[in-house]
Amino acid sequence: MYKMPYFKDREADSVSAFMQSRPFALVIGTDMDGLAVATQIPLLLLERAGVCYLQGHVMRNTDHCRAFESNPNVLVVFTGPSAYVSATWYTEPQGGSTWNYMTVHARGTLRFMEDDETLDFMQRLSLHFEDGNTASSTVFANLPPRYKDSLMPAIAGFEIRIESIEHTFKLSQNRDEVSYENIISQLEARGGQAAQIAEEMKMRQHLIFPPGGD
Repeated sequence: MYKMPYFKDREADSVSAFMQSRPFALVIGTDMDGLAVATQIPLLLLERAGVCYLQGHVMRNTDHCRAFESNPNVLVVFTGPSAYVSATWYTEPQGGSTWNYMTVHARGTLRFMEDDETLDFMQRLSLHFEDGNTASSTVFANLPPRYKDSLMPAIAGFEIRIESIEHTFKLSQNRDEVSYENIISQLEARGGQAAQIAEEMKMRQHLIFPPGGD
């Protein structure tokens, strides 16, 4: 991960907001033989007594579940939009092209939940993604008991105590203002993720180039 200070957001809340807006994250670990395992799953971010946690669930008897049982140290990667940035868009186009992107890396230790904790988590998870609609038929509490009884033995709920968070929001902050605005225009014209990166750049422009600044 880039450690350049100009690729870091000044507001800590923007990092947690990014994690909450991109909940389908990659959870990475290693087993006792040193082999890497990974699974991409939805996670809930919460805070208790000033400590941040990530909660999720995996299927039992999978390679990643067994690895997390033997080695609780995990890395969670949250990713956002990304886009190619051509050096031809700079005021000085003789440099190398690059890639703009947004990512957050959270490291911590994983603990598997007890059965009652997993039941509570499944209710909160389903209610969260159903936008709080308690009447939804897919909210966990509303599922048929027979279905839940058959499902729960195959699920392992977990909680990750976050021990460190790093982020890189690489959005051409190291370019001059003319180049910055030209990059925005070029990315907007391309649409898709490129346009999303352009929108992120526009939201930060007043911080990078304050009105009346040098």
